[in-house]
Amino acid sequence: MSLETLIEKPPVVESTSKKFDPDGFNAYVMNTYGRFPLAIERGEGCRLWDTEGRAYLDFVAGIATCTLGHAHPALIETVTQQIKKVHHVSNFYYIPEQGELAKWLVEHSCADKVFFCNSGAEANEAAIKLVRKYAHTKLEFLEQPVILTAKASFHGRTLATVTATGQPKYQKDFQPLMPGFQYVPYNDIRAVENAIADIDEGNRRVAAIMLEPLQGEGGVRPGELEYFLRLRQICDENQILLVFDEVQVGMGRSGKLWGYENLGVEPDIFTSAKGLAGGIPIGAMMCKEFCAVFEPGNHASTFGGNPFACAAALTVLQTIERENILQNVQARGEQLRTKLRAIAAKYPHLFVDVRGWGLIDGMEINSDIALTSIQLVEAAMKAGLLLAPAGPKVLRFVPPLIVSAEEIDEAAQILEKAISTVIAS
Repeated sequence: MSLETLIEKPPVVESTSKKFDPDGFNAYVMNTYGRFPLAIERGEGCRLWDTEGRAYLDFVAGIATCTLGHAHPALIETVTQQIKKVHHVSNFYYIPEQGELAKWLVEHSCADKVFFCNSGAEANEAAIKLVRKYAHTKLEFLEQPVILTAKASFHGRTLATVTATGQPKYQKDFQPLMPGFQYVPYNDIRAVENAIADIDEGNRRVAAIMLEPLQGEGGVRPGELEYFLRLRQICDENQILLVFDEVQVGMGRSGKLWGYENLGVEPDIFTSAKGLAGGIPIGAMMCKEFCAVFEPGNHASTFGGNPFACAAALTVLQTIERENILQNVQARGEQLRTKLRAIAAKYPHLFVDVRGWGLIDGMEINSDIALTSIQLVEAAMKAGLLLAPAGPKVLRFVPPLIVSAEEIDEAAQILEKAISTVIAS
């Protein structure tokens, strides 16, 4: 089947499920998501099929999570074998798979120690707790540690991480928020310096700066090299911990294994989740030895680091390494941005910027026009391409890291078709 045929009429296969009933779904599931009218039944590689049998090219990947795409043979084999052995015990006991995964992560990063949990929010919670314990026990028993985070950031949905998130829309109706956070503009070093000077008084001072190397939900905005180099220097000079939230940008998504490698600096603490096990729930908080101050009883997670999730994660990491997937991310990322820039140049009244690293890329819509990212996401979905918004004015492209050159070309053609449809309407 030709590429043009795929775009005009995606293949339809007979569904094996009974007809999906959204009203029945909504009768029982709490209304916490604004869902698109689409029910997914199965996937393979970079494609998904809905319950009606329609095919879609998946450039969402579970929001930068399905590292190896869908139904990857290596992941299927691992989870099948692991579930036959043991899938969960307890951290009362040593878990060999957890030790193997931690060893791999330490050997392939700047970290010395790893704590495992279940999600990005939990990993960031662990980082926040570690910062506070370090401040109370190592920084002259500091009573009121402050963590600086960036405006337009996103760090999670728990009470502490939603407070750390520098976007008021996520905090609305959840007051009182957690104390101990203050926000500064992203990529603005003067704002950081001023905040440190303003906060430092008595037993209240900045204990950590927590940032994303590239802001995902904040509009796919990469960190600036000079900003992060100076940030590392400021932290070293003032005994401030540098914390990176790599939940979305880590695990090869940026074209390097870790986002911080694009910036030439090492964090003291950093977090991972999303792509770590390719869609199996897992999170990790990693740190250097000098700030690894947790002791037994300080922090825990019932499911964190269980054999099933750790075996899956180790397989994902070994597959990235064995199949040179980072090279694919770099090449396909360049190809995608070239395609998107060509589209933006064709519609200069609609788009003002294309940016990103590797396979986390954003296309910014002109703020002076009424068009929104959701409108384009919906139009692309109808044409057979799944995309995600990153705020009201940015389209986000985060396909599986195994995406092919042909699939990048296909996605660009479908996007152009969707844009034409929106313009015509």
